[in-house]
Amino acid sequence: MYSRFSRGRITVNRQATSTLVLLAVLKQRLHRRRKPQRYQYLAGLLQNESLSAGQLDRLRQRMFDDIVHFATNHCDFYQRRHAGIMLPTSGIDITVLPVLEKADVRRHRDAMRDRDLASDAYRLGHTGGSTGKPLSFYYNDDKTERMRAGMMRSYRWCGWEPGEKILNFWGARQDIETGLKRRYKEFIAAERTLAAWEFSERELAAWAGLIRSWRPVLLQGYASILDELARHVLRRRLKLPPIKGVYSTAEILHDGQRETIESAFGCHVFNQYGSREVPNIALECRYGGLHVFSDTVWLESQADGRLLLTSLTDRVMPFIRYANGDTGRLKDGDCPCGSPFPLMEMGLCRANDIIHTPDGRRFYPSWFIHLLDGQTSITQFQFEQTADDGISLRLVTTGPLRAEDARGLKKRLRDELDMRLEITRVAEIPRPASGKHRFVIGRSSG
Repeated sequence: MYSRFSRGRITVNRQATSTLVLLAVLKQRLHRRRKPQRYQYLAGLLQNESLSAGQLDRLRQRMFDDIVHFATNHCDFYQRRHAGIMLPTSGIDITVLPVLEKADVRRHRDAMRDRDLASDAYRLGHTGGSTGKPLSFYYNDDKTERMRAGMMRSYRWCGWEPGEKILNFWGARQDIETGLKRRYKEFIAAERTLAAWEFSERELAAWAGLIRSWRPVLLQGYASILDELARHVLRRRLKLPPIKGVYSTAEILHDGQRETIESAFGCHVFNQYGSREVPNIALECRYGGLHVFSDTVWLESQADGRLLLTSLTDRVMPFIRYANGDTGRLKDGDCPCGSPFPLMEMGLCRANDIIHTPDGRRFYPSWFIHLLDGQTSITQFQFEQTADDGISLRLVTTGPLRAEDARGLKKRLRDELDMRLEITRVAEIPRPASGKHRFVIGRSSG
């Protein structure tokens, strides 16, 4: 009797497994039909991985020539900027073009856009950046699909396959989808995004529980949040389902964080480098090499460590030799992984602080950064926790902050954090000895 029952249970389990596999295949096919451009871009990116380093260099040069000529012919800003510069049909010397500063983007944002685009063909995006200077830029669906294809290419480095579940821990409110769009993404795209701009033991426990029940194969989020979750898992000695990879993004991943995360989740941590303006810049392989995706971006490192980025595919609002405020350097040599993509290393320029509220909650810096989205008069800012219940906001602006905006900021911190906000307009925000501007400073930072 027991033997017959066991065989019956095994048959049921196999049938259930087969049904789940079939459902996953059907969902992935539906997603491919809904996003054909994304999968087409992905196929091209995967083909580029088989190129030699020399072939990649030639591809990068051709794409650079194309984007420079496009920008010169379609964007008022670049038409004026490149006037008087000899631009050959091919083989343009990147160093003859001027550096694009963030101040240029703020001042000439509209003139940087492709003048031939219809008004409904693009949208406005925002970023707080890593230097505490708010920035807005234009993008469209094509840029989004290229970005998502690049992310899928990156995920495959851990063994992920399209249709397998991804769980994101994100700190930007505009990235948290709701309603039908969220349910579609969770079901068809097999992807969930959690609001992770604040967290306590309750949230950490809920996130760990979701991993156990939903069983994602890939986790992605900010280094500090992943580190906190990993510490919770280790403290509670939780057993989790198999995870193929953890992807750290948005801030510097420190060695101690890496060790904790890998210990908790039992897999490699893949460090990513990108930005909203120029996404999918570089990814770390299993051997620890940080590889630049030179088929989508041209990255330069100057003598002082400043990084310059050129997006090779963005035709809505081209970024050419863009100094995004990060530091690092290119590295010579090959990687044991065999990837043809060149190597780089990041400077310690994106470490963040966490704000602790009086009731014990911890808020990730992006919560504060995105409070200022759309405030185009702000050229620089810095939040600093000055007391258990007090925060100071220093602003460098081109004009006074509107009274209703100041009242709204204070009310939001009072209602959501139970903290006081003091706003001060200053002429400049001095940099520390490290040279890195810190846009959020916690009390324990020093």
